Amino acid sequence: MSDCLFCKIARGEIPSDTVYEDEDVIAFRDIATAAPVHILVIPKSHIDGLDTVTAAQRDLTGKLVTTAAAIAEQQGLSAGWRLISNVGEDGGQTVRHLHFHVIGGAKLNAKLA
Repeated sequence: MSDCLFCKIARGEIPSDTVYEDEDVIAFRDIATAAPVHILVIPKSHIDGLDTVTAAQRDLTGKLVTTAAAIAEQQGLSAGWRLISNVGEDGGQTVRHLHFHVIGGAKLNAKLA
C-alpha cells in the first residue's frame, strides 16, 4: 500500500529510530511511548493486521514474534516485557498494518484496559 504510514517507514521514505532491520522485518522506536522501551516490530510487506494473516504468512508472523523476543533481550528487558498487537478499530489499531508493540523497561500494570 503506497499510502500506508508503516509501508513508507519500511521503504525508508519516512525516517525512524530503527533498532533492527532485515529483508523481511523492521523494528523502530514508537514516537508515542507507553513505557521507557516501546518498539514497534513490523513486516516490510503490507499485511492489514492479525485478522488478515493467512497460512502462507505463518512463517513471517512467527519471525515477527521471535524478532520481538530478541529485541526485548537486546534492550535488557530480562525482568519482563509485554508484546501487543491491536486488531481493528475497536481493538485500538490506529495504523492498519500488522505490528507488534514491545513494551517494557518499567513495572507494567497487570490491567490492560
